[in-house]
Amino acid sequence: MRAIVCHGPEDYRVEDVGRPRPGDREMVIRIGACGVCASDCKCWSGAKMFWGGESPWVKAPVVPGHEFFGYVEELGMGAAEHFGVAIGDRVIAEQIVPCDRCRYCRSGQYWMCEVHNIFGFQREVAEGGMAEFMRIPATARVHKIPDGISLDDAAIIEPLACAIHTVNRAEVQLDDVLVIAGAGPIGLMMVQVARLKTPRKLVVIDLVPARLELARRFGADVAINPCEDDAWSIVSGLTDGYGCDAYIEATGSPSGVEQGLTLVRKLGRFVEFSVFGAPATVDWSIIGDRKELDVRGAHLGPYCYPIAIDLLARGLVTSEGIVTHRYGLEAWDEAIKVASSLESIKVLMQPESGRSLP
Repeated sequence: MRAIVCHGPEDYRVEDVGRPRPGDREMVIRIGACGVCASDCKCWSGAKMFWGGESPWVKAPVVPGHEFFGYVEELGMGAAEHFGVAIGDRVIAEQIVPCDRCRYCRSGQYWMCEVHNIFGFQREVAEGGMAEFMRIPATARVHKIPDGISLDDAAIIEPLACAIHTVNRAEVQLDDVLVIAGAGPIGLMMVQVARLKTPRKLVVIDLVPARLELARRFGADVAINPCEDDAWSIVSGLTDGYGCDAYIEATGSPSGVEQGLTLVRKLGRFVEFSVFGAPATVDWSIIGDRKELDVRGAHLGPYCYPIAIDLLARGLVTSEGIVTHRYGLEAWDEAIKVASSLESIKVLMQPESGRSLP
């Protein structure tokens, strides 16, 4: 089969590789589409969190891609009963392949699995979805996708699940002023999900005017471009000078962290979602001595895939305006360039096409 193969930073090649075969309680899916995530871009560029140290977390050569969905192509012994699927079903597997043995997996906190194999980053045990076919191991968490959900909507289920988990971590209340910093693909999904929580004011911060306009369309009450606007003055004006109740950091830039510590009120909630390409340095006394903040992380989309599928099926969340580019596997070099730029919001790889798609 054809696949994109990661050999190292900025060394991704379109190659012929062996088609996977399912073992017991495993299945092989034919990929419908696979999104290019910001973490894929940072991995491609050589970010330290992926490639640092003597034993990097990424185990190359490996097929990248964790934002995939596909169609059940082949079932191993017992897989149909194990996953509750049949040949031809449209399915998605969560991005992590839990070990099902560590303390986190055994306690139901599988998304923090100590082994922590993520599709698209570890060869053989978790090959990704930027290929024609993909093997789903027995410990994967699999969900069926209803027929009424469009291809583009199906392709955003993974990042939407992450967005739902992050907004849930913020514990948004009806009288909150919530700030979401970063209107990239997941940030824009967070806006849609947060709007469903009906906070008093929903504020979005980003540097790209077109993304801010899309955020307004998705329900943001206030859109701030920090290159043109004084974010503190605006947020202060909305909160009698106190600051926002909750701040979600989804910029991927260390400056977004410092900004959040400034904008959030005393005893407020700071939720960190981003994957950073470089360390963020801040004055930690703000967190404790000055504001006594509740600082929370948000990782992956545990228990949120069924919610994401339901929201898409009911038309409460959409990919419209978020999915901007589609490419066949052979166009990888162009796809990663566009995905790493501000030209795009969400780039999809569609293996069944050998050319760029409109």
